[in-house]
Amino acid sequence: MQGTGLLSLLIWLPIVGGVLTMALGDGRAVAARWVALATSVATFIASIPLYTGFNTATASFQFIEKLPWIRQFNAEYYLGVDGISLPLILLTTFMTMPVVIAAWTVIEKRPAQYFAAFLMLEGLMIGVFAALDSLLFYFFWEAMLIPMFLIIGVWGGPRRVYATLKFFLYTFLGSVFMLVALIYMYLKAGEYSIAGFQALPLSLLEQRWIFLAFLAAFAVKVPMWPVHTWLPDAHVEAPTGGSVILAAIMLKMGGYGLLRFSLPMTPDASRELDWLVIGLSLIAVIYIGFVALAQTDMKKLIAYSSIAHMGFVTLGAFVAFDIQANTGNLAGAALGLNGAIVQMVSHGLISGALFLCIGVMYDRLHSREISDYGGVINVMPKFAALMVLFALANAGLPGTSGFVGEFLVILSAFKASFWYAALAATTLILGAAYTLWLVKRVIFGPVGNAHVAEMKDLNGREMLVLGVLAVAVLLLGVWPAPLINVMESSVQHLLQQMVISKIPVG
Repeated sequence: MQGTGLLSLLIWLPIVGGVLTMALGDGRAVAARWVALATSVATFIASIPLYTGFNTATASFQFIEKLPWIRQFNAEYYLGVDGISLPLILLTTFMTMPVVIAAWTVIEKRPAQYFAAFLMLEGLMIGVFAALDSLLFYFFWEAMLIPMFLIIGVWGGPRRVYATLKFFLYTFLGSVFMLVALIYMYLKAGEYSIAGFQALPLSLLEQRWIFLAFLAAFAVKVPMWPVHTWLPDAHVEAPTGGSVILAAIMLKMGGYGLLRFSLPMTPDASRELDWLVIGLSLIAVIYIGFVALAQTDMKKLIAYSSIAHMGFVTLGAFVAFDIQANTGNLAGAALGLNGAIVQMVSHGLISGALFLCIGVMYDRLHSREISDYGGVINVMPKFAALMVLFALANAGLPGTSGFVGEFLVILSAFKASFWYAALAATTLILGAAYTLWLVKRVIFGPVGNAHVAEMKDLNGREMLVLGVLAVAVLLLGVWPAPLINVMESSVQHLLQQMVISKIPVG
């Protein structure tokens, strides 16, 4: 399907809206807020035709746009979506709206620039998911670091400079290896097209080096153990909106990169080194789960929880090789890939909602320490009901979106190895342990102190934001079919790419 400029609209509308918001300045902060809200809502509405007009019967890229970009390098402004990128674009446009609404009266320092940074970041993140030219992908991938760098560095907490520099250095240095791999494949293929790279024959040695280069870039973004240490610092120091977008969208780019680049471009090396990714994923699920249990800061607890839950994404993607080797059956492998993508979308909703909940409490008490709370349900019953719902979804309660992705990945892991499934399933115990520990200490019990007793329940704006996210979490939990149907053809096509060797014959 040829595009009508829809993807370009989704990329550039928020960027232009961000420039306009910034131009209004703090002297017209009210107007800047309304422009930011109108832009985020318009971008979400404009993204809906991607879903309604999407043909689920084909794995081909749709809404394609193709224009010359850098002729000397044969690089193109090449955009399109398939069943893997579409859900993540919709997640991006959806989650930007609550970030804007949640910060409506909270951000007093340079509000126009704050909203502008998020709008520009939204456009750049959509560009990452829509790019079909690898150099264009890399451009968006690196450019989105700039607004997030500023969001943490300007509006963050006391250690914001340390956190933002650590975030930038980790993600930027990892991406350098990806750039080297892309240049190497360009020199062999003569183009930067992602489809061209996926079809490029490569020896096993070449694939190994390219796979490791991609892993260095994408593992940092997921983030996988042991390159995860930047995330808790970034979350703790970031403002609420920064934590929401970081957890809900930016972490998904690592998983997306593995699905779009590593698996189809280096299938033989991915099969050979799947044990490495599976091992790191299981360490994330188990070890980081125990680390989350030891946290006293609410944001840090949810940050470590995110690392553990993202381990399911990488596990679901790579157990496919073991399933195919053991059974020759791609159906079980498809479960893992479906579970990985569902987990990305679900985690985006749940983690975003939990960080917004923490933001609500922080705005009232100006503390994230669990010990400072207690008995919140006595003074904020509406908030407590929603917080408990999101916490249970984070623990994988059936009927919520948190259950669907984890269940599919564990089922797929079981087809690969009983021990993979048994180890992965420990997240159901650990996730429940640290989540219920948080809920018990913060929400239930007698009122912790006099300041908690003075806290007010949700206002209309906060109720709207958390209520919409609650509906999304429950809807995806009881009716995941609309999401899975969109992914099905693309997942089957990816599986075919994964099982066909790219090693040249003869």
